[in-house]
Amino acid sequence: MTKAELITQVASDTGLTKADAQKAVTSLINSVVKALRKDGRLPLYGLGVFEVVKRPKRKGRNPRTGEPLTIKAHKAIKFKPAKQLKDSVNNGK
Repeated sequence: MTKAELITQVASDTGLTKADAQKAVTSLINSVVKALRKDGRLPLYGLGVFEVVKRPKRKGRNPRTGEPLTIKAHKAIKFKPAKQLKDSVNNGK
């Protein structure tokens, strides 16, 4: 699903205009980013937990040339789905 499709779905489900739905979706995304920057963790009941994790620097290889290289240390975002989300996907509810 693309962001445009999500906006259309939100507009359809809520009766909002597409412009208002776009504002709502954009606000949600921005709020998630702000929470992860500030707290490093965002639990959303029924959906799951977003969490910032630190990845250490490591050695890797360029897949095209096979040349060894160093991958810098960086932050990544991990998502752990909630049990309700897993059950909904598995049971089709």
